[in-house]
Amino acid sequence: MLKKDRAVCLRKTDYSETSQVVTLLTRSFGKVPAMAKGAKRAKSPFDGPIEIFSCGDIVFSPAASQKLATLTQFEQKPVFIGLRSRLYNLNCAFFAAELLDKFTHDYDPHPELFDSFTQFLTDIQNIKNDFEALALLIIFQLTLLSDIGTKPVLSACTSCKTPFNENWPYVYFTSLANGIVCRDCEQAFTDKIRLSKHAAACLNDLKHLPRANEKTLNEIEKVLIYHFTELLGKPPRMAGQFIKK
Repeated sequence: MLKKDRAVCLRKTDYSETSQVVTLLTRSFGKVPAMAKGAKRAKSPFDGPIEIFSCGDIVFSPAASQKLATLTQFEQKPVFIGLRSRLYNLNCAFFAAELLDKFTHDYDPHPELFDSFTQFLTDIQNIKNDFEALALLIIFQLTLLSDIGTKPVLSACTSCKTPFNENWPYVYFTSLANGIVCRDCEQAFTDKIRLSKHAAACLNDLKHLPRANEKTLNEIEKVLIYHFTELLGKPPRMAGQFIKK
């Protein structure tokens, strides 16, 4: 039975001279890997070749067993063409798409996450400086972790449960404990990374992020990349674009 939904393309590869294999994030059905036969032909039901961040209404036939779904229609709309006006913004969007692909399962719907992702793409394509773009990426990364059920504990020590406050002399983040730990508990966690008070305060209250300086934003992103690396067992492919030497 054919299904209809709203979708954004997360990944695409050429299958043949005329066809593509695409990974689509849909609002109602979750992530859908699909075959788009004839997508690269001059006349196709997909309004031309499908690119990453192509967005619009789709019609598809769900996969049987482990096979690819069959995409039969894609009404592509020029919603996110502004992403390509700034390389840094585009890299932020690529990183977000990669993490969505890695951390979501096929046919597992996350409608609120779909809405957050499309809003993130809408917002970031209009940003004119790297720091604001990075702040949006950080917020989306934390939204993703929350939606998939692995949100780090950032308001209290994960070990002793002492609430965080800016008077803590030291703050550490540990992927093993999935959150921050205080000075009294940090010795139990060999994977810990020390956080500045400014970075810890921003993670505890995201309203501080838009006012954070370059150093603090880069520190937070470094911690998140470390956390995603630990969860995946390897660094995300786009991580190298955001690690400051």
